[in-house]
Amino acid sequence: MGFDREALREAVKTHGKVVRVVIAGIKGSSPREVGAAMLVWEDGQSGTIGGGTLEFQAAEAARSQTVPARQTQHALGPDMGQCCGGAVTLLSEIYDLEAVERLSDSIIARSASGGEMPLSVKRLLAQARGQGVKPDPQLIDGWMIEPVHEPTRNLWIWGAGHVGRALVDVLSPLPDLAITWVDTGPERFPDDVPNGVTIVPAAKPAELVRHAPRDAEHLVLTYSHNLDLELCNRLLLHDFRFAGLIGSATKWARFRSRLAALGHAPVRIGRITCPIGDPSLGKHPQMIAVGVAAQILRPARQNELKKDLSA
Repeated sequence: MGFDREALREAVKTHGKVVRVVIAGIKGSSPREVGAAMLVWEDGQSGTIGGGTLEFQAAEAARSQTVPARQTQHALGPDMGQCCGGAVTLLSEIYDLEAVERLSDSIIARSASGGEMPLSVKRLLAQARGQGVKPDPQLIDGWMIEPVHEPTRNLWIWGAGHVGRALVDVLSPLPDLAITWVDTGPERFPDDVPNGVTIVPAAKPAELVRHAPRDAEHLVLTYSHNLDLELCNRLLLHDFRFAGLIGSATKWARFRSRLAALGHAPVRIGRITCPIGDPSLGKHPQMIAVGVAAQILRPARQNELKKDLSA
């Protein structure tokens, strides 16, 4: 996870001044990792640095903060009675829209004290930019270094019905997914669409498949079996990292036959996963969404995908 500039910009636009609290350093155990952050405003907050007493006290302190940036240390056991037993360093910074717009670089480096950038930080930034590799979030000589967060996975959700909406609700808060949501018309989508989700109304959704990145992941769950079939056909002609189709074993048997008649080889057809999710959870849209989300996020599957990409 890196510095989520877009989430900060949206929070500032909605709530005015916002305090971003980030875990800058850890000694021993901690409920969250370095770089985990939350946004705090007068009557609310988003994100988490681990919950419990640490988060409660940090949020309360953020609402009364007056200095632009503040660095604090917290012993989780002795000071707060938390079981983690470690210590964390927090960096709390006040942002308004002007301050957000100044965050133009791909690596955010700043000092809590306002001092000049030390040589150690200059060297790290030069090395990272020279090699094209973003550094991990870290605190160096009083300077916090964070790469700007960019989603690493493109997920296309085809269909804005009950299951599509439930999937977007479950998956949109996750930081590594860039979601493109497609259906046949604007009236198919809810009035409130989560930040970071791109809706694409299209009278002929299958025509959009050619615009999807070839390493994108797809979930096909439209209101029409004919449209589902055409999307599967187009995806097999295009390419994808993962494609999942909602439906029963009977539906998939019929689709395999029809896709074969369209000229697709059995091995190629087998790249599509159907059914998706966990049938044992039931057929309620939210239960389907939970099962599908677990399936596409499962670490074991991610390892398999990495092997496929490196083959």
